[in-house]
Amino acid sequence: MVPGLNSIADLRELAKRRLPRALYEYIERGSYDELTWSRNRSDLRAIPLRQRVMVDVSKLDVSTRVLGERWALPAAPAPTGLTGLFRRDGEIHAARAAHAAGVPFVLSTMSICSIEDVRAGFDGTMWFQLYVMKDRAFNAQLIGRAQQARCPALVVTVDLPLQALRRRDPKNGLAVPPRLTLASARDFLRRPAWVVDMLLTRRHTFGNLAAFFPEKGTAALSEWMGSQLGPLTAQDLTWVRERWPGKLVLKGITEPEDARLACDMGADAIVVSNHGGRQLDSSGSTIAALPRIADAVGGRCEILMDGGIGSGQDVLKALALGARACLLGRSYLYGLAARGGAGVSLALDIIRRELEISMALTGVTTTSRIDRRVLAT
Repeated sequence: MVPGLNSIADLRELAKRRLPRALYEYIERGSYDELTWSRNRSDLRAIPLRQRVMVDVSKLDVSTRVLGERWALPAAPAPTGLTGLFRRDGEIHAARAAHAAGVPFVLSTMSICSIEDVRAGFDGTMWFQLYVMKDRAFNAQLIGRAQQARCPALVVTVDLPLQALRRRDPKNGLAVPPRLTLASARDFLRRPAWVVDMLLTRRHTFGNLAAFFPEKGTAALSEWMGSQLGPLTAQDLTWVRERWPGKLVLKGITEPEDARLACDMGADAIVVSNHGGRQLDSSGSTIAALPRIADAVGGRCEILMDGGIGSGQDVLKALALGARACLLGRSYLYGLAARGGAGVSLALDIIRRELEISMALTGVTTTSRIDRRVLAT
């Protein structure tokens, strides 16, 4: 631990002081009235734990197995867009930190560093997240690039038939690359370390899309994406499955019937996710959906969860309710924005240490033994 930095909340405060407002609130907030965003955290906090004593917890094992691979920690960075704008070469630094922690890194389609950049920058395990567009050539090329980058798993996001209104982004003038206006200039001047960092990078736009949009700006890209997004059908996912030889993960499941359908379609794993509260507002939290989905799946495929995970105790609660592991979005981004790769390492170490302590105090020594008996419900 770093003195004065012993929680994800500490890293969040550092990130807030370092980032321009538009980028910080892109990480931090949700859609519409942010009810679902709020529930993700409040529902996790409301779950009580059951303390056990007189149990030998001198040896603790926080490792787990996901899709046949050992993870040293049941938590890994989630796919997040714009990561390279929070810190120069952010995806590469985060990938290296994840590898050092013994977990995979999940790269977003909407990353700033391209999949080839990240693969050249580290030699660990990388999953790739795909938004399935109507343009089959676009999908096929990205799938092929993920295979070339030796990604063992493809994460298909299924909860974005269109993008919900995230009210703070247009108010803040969020743009890729960041656009200089009178208002943003004032904000940038208060963040000199971030400005210098961005001036030193050669990557300012979506790296994975550069081949498709070599001469077009953000407006054209946004218009194209708006025309390309749409509801995923069974035929779309069958098309992906036929072209992807590795593990297939479907991200964005919150209802039992959709979880059963994902298993029927051949998914190896699902991610119980509501896009961090950034899509359908007024829907329930992911932790509330998790036990119903675990019961519906019945072991047919593995379950991961994201949404509101801000501590090792949150990871413990998710594992108790049926998740094999968690994906961290905001928690690792705070660390990246605050201290680069070292901040991501610190965020993962905070989660690991909190999980170890929580396991010891609830009387379990391995993640495989975490179940609903640790909850005081």
